[in-house]
Amino acid sequence: MTLKARLALELPAINKALDKALHNLPTAVLPVARHILEAGGKRLRPLLLVLMARLLGRDDARIRDLAVTLEMLHAATLLHDDVLDNALTRRGKPAAQTLFSVPTVILAGDALLAEANALVAAWGDKRLSLCFSQATSHTAAGEILEIAAQRRVDVTASAYTEMIRGKTAWLIRAACEMGALAAEADAAQVEAAAGYGENIGMAFQLVDDALDFAAQSVTGKPTGGDVREGKLTLPLRLYRDNLQEAERTAFDAAFCAGRLSAEEAAVIAERIRDMGYDVRAREEANVYLVAARQALEILPPRPERQLLNLMADYVRDRQK
Repeated sequence: MTLKARLALELPAINKALDKALHNLPTAVLPVARHILEAGGKRLRPLLLVLMARLLGRDDARIRDLAVTLEMLHAATLLHDDVLDNALTRRGKPAAQTLFSVPTVILAGDALLAEANALVAAWGDKRLSLCFSQATSHTAAGEILEIAAQRRVDVTASAYTEMIRGKTAWLIRAACEMGALAAEADAAQVEAAAGYGENIGMAFQLVDDALDFAAQSVTGKPTGGDVREGKLTLPLRLYRDNLQEAERTAFDAAFCAGRLSAEEAAVIAERIRDMGYDVRAREEANVYLVAARQALEILPPRPERQLLNLMADYVRDRQK
């Protein structure tokens, strides 16, 4: 059975728990919440929480109730992101703010986050509440750093790393850490679970940044979106650093002013592929995946550990 098929077996129970959680939301919030949560998605974060808890000896319905809090938090960030980016679509469907008012979407995101907090607090474990709170604040901080870095060419590699650790890795780290905490794992196991999640999250974002420059025929999405949006990701930084001085000056002016067209972005994306800068980002991601696999080594040798190792392979190899 493939990893995709194996994980698909987990989704009905997770989606059932998510639907149960949505019933707790005020009626006015439900249309927006259902729109974002029923638009699809990999359910990566709740899947990781469930698998980590099971690996460490706990598997019951309450674990799924806890797991979906991460999906609710993730959905809230997507609602807010789409408003900030003035996005028109999300996963091939209309973005929420194109169907509902902007204030409604923002407030619905707030309500999703509040309900998720309440569900975590209901466990009565301060460690879970602290982990969830830290994930929320670090995710917000990462988004703030990304906004501050937009259309700038002086963003350092370390600042980029800090940004993606906040906006992506912390939430995936929290999923794994909360799974370990809910399973009453010992301190070393909790630390290993958190390390696995953080490294998977870092790799996931680096591969995502590489995929932005893949051909549309491969991903189904327009190529070079980060160029047009003014995001100096690793592949784009490598491209810029290797331009001749005059060409770099022209690129900087157009990039910082937001003047690069879709056609120009596509040309840049093709050059990035030709020069292998997208591959370089995947190689950087693999460094984190090696660390993720090492973290798993101290956890019990149960079937879920093999699934989590396969998850690392999926992150490394994904094409969309």
